Amino acid sequence: MRKVLIVGEDSYIGQSFIQHCQNYDYPLDIREISSRDGAWEEEDFGHYDTIFHVAGIAHNSSDPSLEDLYYQVNRDLTINVAKKAKADGAKQFVFMSSMIVFGSQKSTITDEQATQPDNFYGDSKKQAEEGILSLADEHFKIAIMRPPMVYGKGSKGNYPRLANLAQKTPIFPDYDNARSMIHIDNLMECIYQVIIGQRSGYFHPQNKEYVKTSDLVRTIAHIHGKRVRATRLFNGMITPLRRVNTLNKVFGDLKYDHAMSQYDFDYQIRDFEESIRLTEM
Repeated sequence: MRKVLIVGEDSYIGQSFIQHCQNYDYPLDIREISSRDGAWEEEDFGHYDTIFHVAGIAHNSSDPSLEDLYYQVNRDLTINVAKKAKADGAKQFVFMSSMIVFGSQKSTITDEQATQPDNFYGDSKKQAEEGILSLADEHFKIAIMRPPMVYGKGSKGNYPRLANLAQKTPIFPDYDNARSMIHIDNLMECIYQVIIGQRSGYFHPQNKEYVKTSDLVRTIAHIHGKRVRATRLFNGMITPLRRVNTLNKVFGDLKYDHAMSQYDFDYQIRDFEESIRLTEM
């Protein structure tokens, strides 16, 4: 049985991975350890096949007073944990990075797209990636996960805010856009396949379907027995205002080319409507 140590105790991703593997009776022996109290420094990582590093600051902030903390946690801690994993003899290091390393200015990200973060959250993740990749060799594999927005029951971030709005508003702009998202079950299945196959490299998992924001709002409302009327009345105002970061997050395009998310294994086990139902019920 393959042994996995999750660094980052009680995280949403870590707890979801444990639950997912239990639900499917996957042959993994999983343990968690905190990254906050220094206990990980005393642990012998050589007892594990895979170190799954989920510790980090996971959401954007424009507060300049937090910049040093982002680099300390997202970059320095990640590199130090990876160095210890290699020194102790672990075979694989899986790092939870983010789509944010590509920035927010490209509507479609392809294999040719270079990383170009536009804030210190994204740059701290990019620098962490660069730092751990230098450790990779034939005996120590590095897998870097770059998911888009993750949603699921209990998730945080933009999805719960939009879900709350969907249950209150009677109308919503019918604005054409397309965004990559990933349901937590699809992400967990992808991570399982990466670990069980001892795979390495960059991974850009996403749902099979791109998401149009107005369709998402109407689907959430429908599940709760409510009706939202979509209107194009406000579209003329939205287009020039998309330069505002908040509006761009809601109505802008930000997606991976589908080819970036196709591998030699299946992981997209939830379709869009099923994933929203599982999230909301």
